[in-house]
Amino acid sequence: MKIKSQLSTIIQNALKDAEIQTNENVVISDATKPEFGDYQFNGAMKLAKTLKKNPREIATNIVNNIDTSDIIKKVEIAGPGFINIWLDNKWLSQKTTQIIDDKRVGVGFVDNPKTVVVDYSGPNMAKQMHVGHLRSTIIGDTLATLFEFLGDKVIRQNHIGDWGTQFGMLIAYLEEQNESSNQSLKDLEQFYKNAKKRFDEDKEFANKAREYVVKIQQGDPHCLNLWKKFIDISLQHCQEVYDKLGVKLTKDDVRAESFYNPMLPKVIETLKEKNLLVDSNGAKCVFLDDSDTPVIVQKSDGGYLYATTDLAALEFRAKELKANRISYVVDARQGEHFKQIFAIAKKADMVSPDVLLEHIAFGTMMDKSGKPFKTRDGGTVKLIELLDEAVLRAKETIKQREVHSNEDLDKVANAIGIGAVKYADLSINRESNYIFSWDKMLSFDGNTALYMQYAYARIQSIFRKYNQKIEGEIIISDELEHKLALMILKFEDTLNKASLEATPHTITNYLYELVTLFMKFYEQNPILKDEIPENIKISRLLLSKLTANVISKGLDILGIEVVDKI
Repeated sequence: MKIKSQLSTIIQNALKDAEIQTNENVVISDATKPEFGDYQFNGAMKLAKTLKKNPREIATNIVNNIDTSDIIKKVEIAGPGFINIWLDNKWLSQKTTQIIDDKRVGVGFVDNPKTVVVDYSGPNMAKQMHVGHLRSTIIGDTLATLFEFLGDKVIRQNHIGDWGTQFGMLIAYLEEQNESSNQSLKDLEQFYKNAKKRFDEDKEFANKAREYVVKIQQGDPHCLNLWKKFIDISLQHCQEVYDKLGVKLTKDDVRAESFYNPMLPKVIETLKEKNLLVDSNGAKCVFLDDSDTPVIVQKSDGGYLYATTDLAALEFRAKELKANRISYVVDARQGEHFKQIFAIAKKADMVSPDVLLEHIAFGTMMDKSGKPFKTRDGGTVKLIELLDEAVLRAKETIKQREVHSNEDLDKVANAIGIGAVKYADLSINRESNYIFSWDKMLSFDGNTALYMQYAYARIQSIFRKYNQKIEGEIIISDELEHKLALMILKFEDTLNKASLEATPHTITNYLYELVTLFMKFYEQNPILKDEIPENIKISRLLLSKLTANVISKGLDILGIEVVDKI
């Protein structure tokens, strides 16, 4: 339900009827306090400045021409010219009743769907996925799901690191292990350490590793076969993590560094044709107007850099995949890098001016002391181990609450444990660093996945207790029901805002507000008591059902499961 859009049209019509001409967009805001209504239009002051009139006089003129026959119950002028808007209960009743059985909970599709490429996760194939990959993977997958749900064509891209000097060392070591790959590569981290030790201590092995790098690059069948075997097993490790996380990435979404390797000479050629290349001590560079530091695209020895690969990827995504929006979900520390390659790609016409290029930056996950999250010995925490621990801790949290079979307990613990990790990440502004805390993320109180899942499970228990078919209409009879119905109908505006700004926490904040409102409604508006009239009982059950549907859909977009019992 695009409520703000509908109110904006009503205000635009009122301006027209009041003969107030403006080129400004009509912006509708949520009311800042309950006494100010449901929404506000604060544009009268700006109009007064332009028209050189009293803002309250202009606001009065607008209010006198506002249509209050449908969606709007009343409007009032506050202060120097703020227009406060209250929605009509009958309209709220009608609109919420209409979407009770709607699988999309009243959410439509975007007017102009785009082709969106979302680049996320991007692990290095030389090592097992660790906590450093968690945020990109979770945020990226949520945004891809959100764009998809709203009607965009989404192309997920997993730009894995599978090229470079370290792979010569790794395949040389793999060859030494008699290619018993599955066994020797069970622990990639240890495999890498063992290979590095051989490289550092054995000159002959180091020379062989360097030779194998060249052979991979030249397409030697034996070395390429070893390299492919290594990459395939490494990808299997990643897929295990993606499956556990409930992330939608698959091997079909992989376009690795190596994929763009044949395109790199063309990148240099394009930059040369556009007169953007400058030779600096044999290296080929691009200087940008707002920076003294050049972007090196080819080293003096002929080698390419990340910038070159990223430019090739940008051109491929814009021209071959025909993307209108290209979103990179990458650590905030890469901000300058993306700013530079975006500028070069546009300047060199590798990407047309109307394509939106965005770096969806995120901060670092910290431990309780405010330092980057590490193991006790200072190593990186393997992602699969973190997720396993989350499920174990979730099991401890819930096993005393309700009698579950072992199979059910495992299923519920998995939904809660994985959900807790994902929600904790998504519920903060992505650009902020955040403190990883098991106690906080597995709490039944506050803005946590468990609080949302518990509210959903509580609603299911109401339905089990009622145990009859629920048919009828929603009747809005008090202020709390008004607020809850309105919050349900705000879901579409919330998702559109989250999509536009690439901010998953917009969704989590909304869900927290919705669930907090529902808990108040549940406490203050009895649902199943005998003395409640049947039509009110049905109405409250339907409001509960709608709330559960929105919780379920909201969590689904975040990649989190709901459970019927906790």
